[in-house]
Amino acid sequence: MTGRRIPKRRTARRLFGALVAGSALSLLLTGCLSMFQPPQPDTTSTPTGEQVDADLQPFYSQILVWAPCGDGMQCTTATAPMNWADPSADSIELALVRQPATGAKKGSLLVNPGGPGGSGYDFVLDSVDYATSERLQQNFDIVGFDPRGVGRSTPVTCYDDPAYLDGFNYDIVPGVPGTDEWIAKVEALNKDFGEQCLKFTGPLLQYVDTVSAARDLDLLRAVLGDDKLNYLGYSYGTFLGATYADLYPGKTGRLVLDGALDPATTDYEVTETQAKGFDSALRAYLTDCVQRDGCPFRDVDHAMTQIASLFDSLAVSPLPNSDPGDDRQLGVNAMFAATILPLYNQDNWPYLDQLFDEVSKGETQTAFLLADSYNERNADGTYDSNSTEAFLSINCLDYEGDSDVATMRAEAVKLAAAAPVFGPRMAYGGTTCAQWPFPPSRVRDPITAAGSADILVVGTTNDPATPYVWAKALADELENGHLVTFTGEGHTAYNKSNSCVDNTVDDYFIDGTVPAKDPDC
Repeated sequence: MTGRRIPKRRTARRLFGALVAGSALSLLLTGCLSMFQPPQPDTTSTPTGEQVDADLQPFYSQILVWAPCGDGMQCTTATAPMNWADPSADSIELALVRQPATGAKKGSLLVNPGGPGGSGYDFVLDSVDYATSERLQQNFDIVGFDPRGVGRSTPVTCYDDPAYLDGFNYDIVPGVPGTDEWIAKVEALNKDFGEQCLKFTGPLLQYVDTVSAARDLDLLRAVLGDDKLNYLGYSYGTFLGATYADLYPGKTGRLVLDGALDPATTDYEVTETQAKGFDSALRAYLTDCVQRDGCPFRDVDHAMTQIASLFDSLAVSPLPNSDPGDDRQLGVNAMFAATILPLYNQDNWPYLDQLFDEVSKGETQTAFLLADSYNERNADGTYDSNSTEAFLSINCLDYEGDSDVATMRAEAVKLAAAAPVFGPRMAYGGTTCAQWPFPPSRVRDPITAAGSADILVVGTTNDPATPYVWAKALADELENGHLVTFTGEGHTAYNKSNSCVDNTVDDYFIDGTVPAKDPDC
């Protein structure tokens, strides 16, 4: 691997669309919105009218005009400064969608699904019932938005031919991983990708960092007419929400951060903790698998070794595609994506049975189906979104890596010891942004959000993508953070785990009820 970090939560929706009809999460397939007819909402917004600097006034005073765009949904576009340090220069567009409150409205609730690079617009438009409960939909306008650089907002663009992105996602880097030759080729691949992103995106590429996105969030709050921000952030969305609270503590309303990142972690610490999280989730899957008929494994420890060996073999000897019309080969990168995606949710573990059974026979159908779902790639070779481009562009501004070869090799040894299956696949992450067109713009420090309102931080004990230790850390760092623990599997917990989590979150949003202690759901 070349250092993917914080896998993109929103890809789970597409996997379910491909595989999980009939499961408890088939809500994502149906696109069901609310079954209730809401009161007729205003078609124009009423900004708060708050005083801001003169060069920001045109942005904070803009009036949004909503238009129908789906079953009961409304869409609009807001304008934001490209560079918040120079608002009078170029501007960008931010795409929004809302489902108006089905009952008495308390305000707006902005939702971010994670990523970075996930489309909040699509998340709400396609699967509002997965994102939020019926109770929240009764009390709030549910607002999805695409952050700067993402999707329908002014996007990061890195190619004019999707075959280029295919090459970046799936091509096999020749050589033995970790050697000088291999590292040089990976760095050259990433350098070229960054140069293409700058070529096709232009100056926006420098300003897709999370701090800038948090400033956009405050702008959206104001033009929606909310004095305080109500916000539900999943995965990377927790980092965006915590950053907002740190910048604007006095404007925090009710914030829930589910599947939290720890803002104080270094690039390497993120990689190691996450690799351990995926190893733990894989072991949990295998523990369940060996008890079921049809499981391709018989012993958990032996299976962990087998899977690690499979990754090693694919790194040097990729499998030919089972589809004769597709010349892509199954290498370690594609297999990595195919393996981690079902680990996001326990309901999808059985698809790992099929994946490993097929690959052991030299077949790749399920592997490419899963990898393509992760990358949001269609069967015709086009891509549904710019999630890969946005993911890398945002992370390269938010994280400072270490591309020193000796350091990366030492870290690779540590990763392999800490997480024998996934650790080696996540090594050499320093190559990803080593020659990115713009340097990192943020120092990784704790976020305290001193003076903010109470903030709920939800953590799942065996979350593979954002491990529980990060939720505990963020809740401790925040001056007014409150931990809500869900004991279980999968990535994030609200509206997909149990009534304890759901009621705790809903009661907080609707009534302002803050649990006196961790409810240990």
